[in-house]
Amino acid sequence: MITWNIDPIALHIGAIQMHWYGILFASGLLSAYFIGEWIFKKEDVDTKLLDPLFFYIVIGIVVGARLFHVIFYDPIYFSHHLVEILEVWKGGLASHGGAIGAILAVWLFCKKYNIDFWWLIARAMPSTFALATFIRIGNFFNSEIVGLKTNLPWGVVFERVDKFPRHPVVLYESFAYFLIFIALLIMYKKLTKEQFTNIATGFGIFSAFTVRFFLEYVKTPQAEFANILPLSMGQLLSLPFIALGLFLLIRGIKNARLSS
Repeated sequence: MITWNIDPIALHIGAIQMHWYGILFASGLLSAYFIGEWIFKKEDVDTKLLDPLFFYIVIGIVVGARLFHVIFYDPIYFSHHLVEILEVWKGGLASHGGAIGAILAVWLFCKKYNIDFWWLIARAMPSTFALATFIRIGNFFNSEIVGLKTNLPWGVVFERVDKFPRHPVVLYESFAYFLIFIALLIMYKKLTKEQFTNIATGFGIFSAFTVRFFLEYVKTPQAEFANILPLSMGQLLSLPFIALGLFLLIRGIKNARLSS
């Protein structure tokens, strides 16, 4: 087993603290930006659009993810600690809310700049999963979202939580997102632009939230008030996304076949 007790604060510079989570989040954003720039250049799209696009998406992800975490995972705590809602650098972002926030942000951006929504949301998928890979590693540095107890040799003792070896579930999730990212890059290279537009969004949404649904079985409950339900809060929130992703994927495959 592995013992994990790293300080979530990477650097202290006077009164300023730099958290590992924030560093990894920023690294993910930088990676996502370069991937977006590469795609825009390949398709002869003005890269000047990237700056406002990323502003929209980052705001959408952070606001949506934080609100979902506050509302669905720890509403009682945050109702008594309202100021802490703003402290997003300490962690506590729900991927379901981040997904909704990002989709809404892209839609608003497309409305303003007169860009086809389905074209852009498909091309945002690789960047999204690059960012998600880094975010889950940030969760690992924060010793948060830990898994159930395990005797497996790769179990991790999160000493800031307790003394039991647990599933490093956020690393499982990070690895899954990385694989989805690689799959999307392969699709982008192998498919026509129209086929990628049709398939990528449904594939990304369906894959991500299917992974999330099944990993909940080895994750400690995050919403204690929902323990009486047959499914965890993460699973309940994942079901609509799985259904949406499957619908978009099936429709996209049909459209891709018609266009081939």
